Amino acid sequence: MSQLKEPYDIAIIGGGMVGISLALLLAQQKRWKVLVLESQSIQQGEIPQYSPSFDARSTALSWSSRCIFEKLDVWQKIQQHAQSIATIHVSDRGHMGLTRLQAQEAGVEALGYVVENSWLGSALMQQLAETDIELIGDAKIQAIQPKADSMQLTATLENQEVEINTRLLVVADGADSSSAKLLGIQPQKKDYGHSAIIANLSLEAAHQAVAYERFTDQGPMALLPLADYKNTPRSALVWTQPNHQAEELMAADDSIFINQLQARFGDRLGQFSQVGERISYPLIQTISEEQVRRRLVIAGNAAHSLHPVAGQGFNLSLRDMGSLVNGLARQPMDTDVGALETLLSYQDQRTEDQRNTLLFTNGLSKLFVLSSPAVALGRNSGLLMMDLVPSLRNQFAHFGMGTQQSGADYV
Repeated sequence: MSQLKEPYDIAIIGGGMVGISLALLLAQQKRWKVLVLESQSIQQGEIPQYSPSFDARSTALSWSSRCIFEKLDVWQKIQQHAQSIATIHVSDRGHMGLTRLQAQEAGVEALGYVVENSWLGSALMQQLAETDIELIGDAKIQAIQPKADSMQLTATLENQEVEINTRLLVVADGADSSSAKLLGIQPQKKDYGHSAIIANLSLEAAHQAVAYERFTDQGPMALLPLADYKNTPRSALVWTQPNHQAEELMAADDSIFINQLQARFGDRLGQFSQVGERISYPLIQTISEEQVRRRLVIAGNAAHSLHPVAGQGFNLSLRDMGSLVNGLARQPMDTDVGALETLLSYQDQRTEDQRNTLLFTNGLSKLFVLSSPAVALGRNSGLLMMDLVPSLRNQFAHFGMGTQQSGADYV
């Protein structure tokens, strides 16, 4: 077994959006030697190419995420292909209750942004290429062993087994993390009994930068505004359905699918004229039973994978990473970067934001599928009251933007 030449201060397992964002935050400090290990085949300096596509998958970025990316000097690039959200329209199908959240009323340029994943990834990788962060692709982690002064990784790189030592290890390799399991850390799982159907839609009417959250008796649906494709307005659909109904919708032809969707959503965007590639995945909440140990942080979806309603998952993880780096940077230069005291302090700072976001997303997903008359009356009264009381709308909007969360601690 060979050994990489130098020990690292921080190693990140997972070169997705969370892992690369963390690497950029660390690079900005110019303080640590950092390594990113990614299971996919990608070499340092190789930039994923952005190619516009009708079917491109997208991510909703909150205002707080924009603030973090601005401080990383990457927002200007991301914004080139980002669709702003000026209004969020929240309604309950078959009932009178609705409310509208406005960016202007909240005092911001936009409540959030919708960005194609391929462009967001390309922008982050271009930024990473300008740093001295080491990125290694096609890395398969075989074992992780805590040592007195390091975490020791055994990995297969280019068909060769190597040993890597790092003073702090951050595991960000996705929900149901295989690396966390190597450390004996298991996720706590909750099956919602629903699946999310993801697809892009062509619209008859321009979306006017409006995001729609519509709650139905079968589960919530969201239509997020996308940048036009070949001069045709588009929205990104996230449609939550009970598993058996999701299977039927996935098997239906496009015309039946569009008709079913139109019946559930209504005609606020006119008639849907085209649906792109449909993808479905089961909704399972996973929460890591531990997020920190000495020399270890569990991050991103490996730490908490949430229900997609309200689009909070990536934004919560980005706030986590901003807080982690701020906590590390506040320590004296001679402090051990993997010290348990520092990592426990980070965990304490993030507990309230994580708990509130989890309660918020779970609460919404449950509240709007309960069909009893009393529950329906209560939730619709709440929506109507929010629409009438600006302070309630403002509080709700700022929670969604990530600007009121305790412990966000932005860089």
